[in-house]
Amino acid sequence: MTAVRVSARLRAGLPLGFVLRRIAGTAVLLLILSVAVFALLQAAPGDPAQTLLGPRSATPEALSAVRARYHLDSPLAAQYWYWLSDAVRLDLGTSIRTGESVASAIGGRLVLTGQLVGLGLLVALLLGLPLGVLAGLRNRRTTDRAVQSLGVIALSTPAFASGLVLIYVFSLMLGWFPAYGPGEGGDRLTHLVLPGVALGLAVTAVLLKLTRAAVVRELEREHVTFARARGVRERDILLHYVLRGTLVPVLTGVSLVIAYLLAGTVMVEQVFALPGLGSLLVDSVTFRDVPVVQAEALLLAALVCAANLVTDLVQPLLDPRLQTAPAPKAPRPGAPEAAQGQTVPALAGAIEKDGR
Repeated sequence: MTAVRVSARLRAGLPLGFVLRRIAGTAVLLLILSVAVFALLQAAPGDPAQTLLGPRSATPEALSAVRARYHLDSPLAAQYWYWLSDAVRLDLGTSIRTGESVASAIGGRLVLTGQLVGLGLLVALLLGLPLGVLAGLRNRRTTDRAVQSLGVIALSTPAFASGLVLIYVFSLMLGWFPAYGPGEGGDRLTHLVLPGVALGLAVTAVLLKLTRAAVVRELEREHVTFARARGVRERDILLHYVLRGTLVPVLTGVSLVIAYLLAGTVMVEQVFALPGLGSLLVDSVTFRDVPVVQAEALLLAALVCAANLVTDLVQPLLDPRLQTAPAPKAPRPGAPEAAQGQTVPALAGAIEKDGR
């Protein structure tokens, strides 16, 4: 019976048309982003054939071979089509700098970056949500001002600066955590604690602000005032009324935070010497490794779009007010024509008149 209820709730909250529209919108957005990535890299100064050839001798024969291999002698639209069709098949080309396939280079670093982003998100959630609720409950008081000041300090501090401070305090002075490197096996977590904290602190203020604003807004709603007038305990009001109403805006903020975390890995991985996607992107841009830059930019865009898609699909399940209203039912075939076109108050008046 529970499975049937869950299935019915999913069908009510996520109609097939709604899901297909969201997926189609995400696909169109990814297509537009792929065009933007391809166009920006094509607009970079220099000969693309010379860039793809790398440090090797740029003889006319070598340049012609590179142009023929990568379809550089074709129109830009044709070049984009060749690149996109290969990317859909996960054929992302070959790295100019290392000579290995781009898919292998990204796949070997994706796990480390995923673990770092997950740990940073956990830190942001554990700090931002409780502090945001506390600031909202103590609105315009000393506690609220203190929490918001801490959030501003965390937001104003770059990730690389907080990373250096964490290394100095917890690695050099206290010796609790390693200063750099990814670690191996079970030692991986201890190596990622400081990078994860540095990454999470940079976005904690975002969740703190969103949570505080949502809590303040929910506390001012009429149903909360009515619940207090009925003598409902403050704990129950907080759990069943206030926090429940903050789920949707906070979930939207989490999807934005994921985008910030992916961007912040570039600096954090450089500070802590982590061989992830961020350091790979920096090295690829430095050496003008165009295939890797294109593939990684498209991958990061796809991850952000996927996070937004999941958020759009989960919101109607958390808040029934966001669900699509069902279409009005058609009148029964046997109902009188006069009654079919009347409103409920008109029908009630007619019944009362007949009763007299």
